Amino acid sequence: MSHHLTAKDIILDRRDFLRRCGIGFGGLALGSLFGGNASAMSVDPGVMPGPHFAPKAKRVVHLFMNGGPSQVDTFDPKPALQLQHGKVIPLEGLKTERPTGTALRTPFTFDRYGECGLEVSELFKHTAKHADDLCVIRSMTADVPNHEPSLMLMNCGDGRLARPSMGSWVTYGLGSENENLPAYISMCPGGMPIKRAENWRASFLPGRFQGTYLDSSIEEVDRMIENLRNPVARNSRQGRELDFLRELNERHAAERGHEPQLEARIRSFELAYRMQSDATDAFDISKEPTNIREMYGPGSFARQCLMARRLLERGVRFIQLWHGNGQPWDSHDNIEDHRRLAGECDQAIGAFLSDLKMRGMLDETLVIWGGEFGRTPVVEMPKAGSNAGIMKGRDHNHYGFTTWMAGGGVKGGHVHGATDEFGFRAIEKPVHVHDLHATILHLLGFDHEKLTYHYSGRDFRLTDVHGKVVHEIIA
Repeated sequence: MSHHLTAKDIILDRRDFLRRCGIGFGGLALGSLFGGNASAMSVDPGVMPGPHFAPKAKRVVHLFMNGGPSQVDTFDPKPALQLQHGKVIPLEGLKTERPTGTALRTPFTFDRYGECGLEVSELFKHTAKHADDLCVIRSMTADVPNHEPSLMLMNCGDGRLARPSMGSWVTYGLGSENENLPAYISMCPGGMPIKRAENWRASFLPGRFQGTYLDSSIEEVDRMIENLRNPVARNSRQGRELDFLRELNERHAAERGHEPQLEARIRSFELAYRMQSDATDAFDISKEPTNIREMYGPGSFARQCLMARRLLERGVRFIQLWHGNGQPWDSHDNIEDHRRLAGECDQAIGAFLSDLKMRGMLDETLVIWGGEFGRTPVVEMPKAGSNAGIMKGRDHNHYGFTTWMAGGGVKGGHVHGATDEFGFRAIEKPVHVHDLHATILHLLGFDHEKLTYHYSGRDFRLTDVHGKVVHEIIA
């Protein structure tokens, strides 16, 4: 018996094809936020309509020094290390991931900056010019001294299980201010950090809240964002094709009820279409005056900081700027490599803060700097297959490390907490990563216990069953 194709058959075949293959830039923008306001988000049951209370910050930039920068060489000076260099110091049961030895002094000098007298290493002299804007948390703690779970904890609030990223939670709660750009963008020059897209995933949140990844080492916008331009005029044939595709999608979706993944895919097609004009402009830093580009300096990190400022101006909510591919700050062999690493980003960070202040944007932009953990104040011992045996490096340290924040309602020129005399363990006002997340959400106007999403029979949140707001760092 012959079978005649119906419209339903055609729609199913088409959607099945698109599901398997994707189309162009839609794959890149798959998880991006599409909605322009709370009403646009309301089609998804349970999506937050906005902040719980008046926010101090409206957007976030996370400067991620992946690999783990050393606190005692950057923002937490320890004179005792200079005195005890080469000597055995008490570890008090603090187990390190790799074999470690005697105290290792810092090869870098510290100076005081700003009216607050904040002590900062010579590595970050440009950033230090903003000492009176920085809120330095010297008592951060995490769970384990391993990159993968610590990255997941810092980014997703859980070191073991699949959870939505912090940026996904923020955009889920706040929505977007520009329907022509993703609300959540993650840039990493030269590739991806370890754990790759898991760092900016949406997990069980609707797919459109996932971060959009870009390789910021690529200077040409058309190459950085693949398939951004369409050779067909946007207002003629391409528009008619999109209208036809939308009609098919709507009919297909209507037959299946509420399917978040399908809705996210449909929205990604439409976002990709609208991005053809806005994205080209936002990422083209050649449009910036020469003095602004020179202020940021050369290199990929500087370029992505300048792009971040342009994106913030256009309403992007959450931007994560990774230092580079892999885990560049993982200085097991020689801590003096921190000089090169800081040299790649310090000028750009200082310029970024200056630029935001100059434009009146810093007060409502929360800037966060740090890694997934810190490093030991003792030297890492040579180990086959682990390091080169130079004996000038430091192992991972989750017992006590440093993160700083600026703008967005935090106390400027303020130091919170402290590590012990050697910089190994947080002993005064410890701040766990869950506490940091709770505080970030509070600055954005959310009660971290109420920003939830119902999935698999329970209400999930970024902080799980943990976290407390650190009110002492809030202005």
